[in-house]
Amino acid sequence: MADRSFRPYFSDTLIEETYRRTRRHLIGGAIALAGVVLSGILWYKLIEGWTWLDAVYMSVITLATVGFAEVQPLGTRGRLFTIILILMGVVVIGYILNSFSEGLIQGHLQAGIRLRQRRKLMDSLTDHYIICGFGRTGRQVAAEFSVERIPFVVIDSDDNSIQEAQQLGFLTFQGDATQDQVLIRVGVERASCLVAALPSDAENLYTVLSAKTLSPHIRTIARASTEEAVQKLQRGGADVVVSPYITGGKRMAAAALRPQVVDFLEGILTGADRTVYVEEFLISPEHCPKVGQSIGETELRLKSGALILAIRRADNTLIVGPNASTILCAGDLVIGMGTSEELRRLNQILSPLQRRYR
Repeated sequence: MADRSFRPYFSDTLIEETYRRTRRHLIGGAIALAGVVLSGILWYKLIEGWTWLDAVYMSVITLATVGFAEVQPLGTRGRLFTIILILMGVVVIGYILNSFSEGLIQGHLQAGIRLRQRRKLMDSLTDHYIICGFGRTGRQVAAEFSVERIPFVVIDSDDNSIQEAQQLGFLTFQGDATQDQVLIRVGVERASCLVAALPSDAENLYTVLSAKTLSPHIRTIARASTEEAVQKLQRGGADVVVSPYITGGKRMAAAALRPQVVDFLEGILTGADRTVYVEEFLISPEHCPKVGQSIGETELRLKSGALILAIRRADNTLIVGPNASTILCAGDLVIGMGTSEELRRLNQILSPLQRRYR
């Protein structure tokens, strides 16, 4: 569960800058302290003529200000150097403690560590989903992905949107999704799907073009405000284009004409409290032993309990309500409906290594 308690928010850029500055100060202080210690050791060894062990011991107890007596008697020159060594040590150690406490109290160190961990997690993602834009549409997409336990990352350039996504526990990256380097940072080459839900149609078009250029295999879903934008995004390479206004109008008309059907379909497609699910399974010749067999021969309904709603062939031919004589072919996309356990059994029969049912 995400921590919703109030905490100050800093942008990723500011966090990175302050974290690096704090690290530079600490590293610089450590180098200066090492230089002071080394100068003391060399003085006591070369000028006073002590052994290396005595020189190191004297330098350490002097800088630590523990108050021990001199290892060996010192002359006036040696005592003056020891005074200077103590003052230099106090200044350097004070500088280190001040930099460390400032970074700790203001949260720069913790925020920087969390940012590094978040980016390390992002670099390890594969077959994940990318949501570009955390507006009203992006929030809903992220909520559905979270329910489905799908790994995803949210991209947005707005501080408030990134803060809201982080408070919900989502993995985020602050930046302009239309830029190639931003998509590369979130692993677009390793991602399986990108959702372009930015405020403007132009931004969504640029994002789709960039994603398809960097990763031609990635599936892209884009938001469009107008019918003209739908056509442009389709020409730009978007696999699916959704217009909230067109889709919302159709949804309202269907709810008015066939309310029970709409409620049933919505209940099996979205939400966290579902008991019946609809899932798709890809028939791969490398992983599915049922290729070339009919649905009746495979006994999918009997062995899994799931209902086969449709099959989409590799040439995009859609077979609705396939019967027992329908042959399963390589590249088929089988759409099944059932409980979580029924679909899990269907997955084990059709594609145990190709797709893991959640």
